[in-house]
Amino acid sequence: MSIYGRSRVKVPASTANLGPGFDTLGMALSLYAWIEMEEAAETVFHLYGDEMKGIARDKSNLLYKVAQMVFAEAGVSVPELSISMYSEIPLTRGLGSSASAIVGALAAANAMIGSPLGSAKLFDMATALEKHPDNVGASIFGGIITAAWDGQHADYIRIEPPQALEVLVVIPEFELETVKARGLLPAEVTMGDAVHNISRTSLLTAALSAGRLDMIGRAMQDRLHQPYRAPMVPGMEKLLAEAPGRGALGIALSGAGPTLLCMVDRSSDKKQELEHFLTETMQENGIPSRTVWLSPCTSGVTTELLERNGMQNGSFLDMIKGELQS
Repeated sequence: MSIYGRSRVKVPASTANLGPGFDTLGMALSLYAWIEMEEAAETVFHLYGDEMKGIARDKSNLLYKVAQMVFAEAGVSVPELSISMYSEIPLTRGLGSSASAIVGALAAANAMIGSPLGSAKLFDMATALEKHPDNVGASIFGGIITAAWDGQHADYIRIEPPQALEVLVVIPEFELETVKARGLLPAEVTMGDAVHNISRTSLLTAALSAGRLDMIGRAMQDRLHQPYRAPMVPGMEKLLAEAPGRGALGIALSGAGPTLLCMVDRSSDKKQELEHFLTETMQENGIPSRTVWLSPCTSGVTTELLERNGMQNGSFLDMIKGELQS
């Protein structure tokens, strides 16, 4: 009989960079993935939802491999697992789908063996896997994070999102892999571009900390990655140039893209105009897309330990239905 419990986690999506803060700034968003994990006689996967199509259902699955890293770090052996997952986070669209899977698997595996690893250790492990701390840090801690990674350890400071801040994303219906998007970036940049981004990143961090929404637009300008990635997202240059005049406080490519993210004042009377502009621009470029209104997620990953095979806890799908209806 297993000595380990059944864990359940809920992990938010994330956006990275926020314009100038390349590999440094991240924000958790109100799209979620849910994972349940427990020891089993043989490894089995229950993957639900459209975003799970094509995901491996054997031990090559990222969730399984990440869980085994936790067990190895903790000095325990749990070779066979039952893993259930549902996600509403679009795959390879720049909304942290891989980061949410990594964070969710780390948190679920850690919880089921009694949480021997602290959040700082999980953050370091997640960053080592993702290669940058912005997405994973936002999904772990919630809110907005600014972080630095030295190759072994990630330091971060969490910023509580301004209450007036809302987010509108336009999600093109095509995938853009992070590896491909990174391959477009130059190996070196000019001193002018470096200073431009350092100053804007500092300004944006201060503006978000102080709730200065009026400064966000000027602070979100970037020269390090967006100009090089723009050709991969038709309509992106027009959106970056004109969205601030259509109701956005600021706009940026979300992570490696192709999703674009607008920061918006909740009280703005131009929200409908902005949404129409985003959709219309995508249509002009022949790109099917959808828009979604989101909020910054302040809670980060949440975990609970359930009774093994305890029906009183409800089935995984019943839990998902309840969450989606709430």
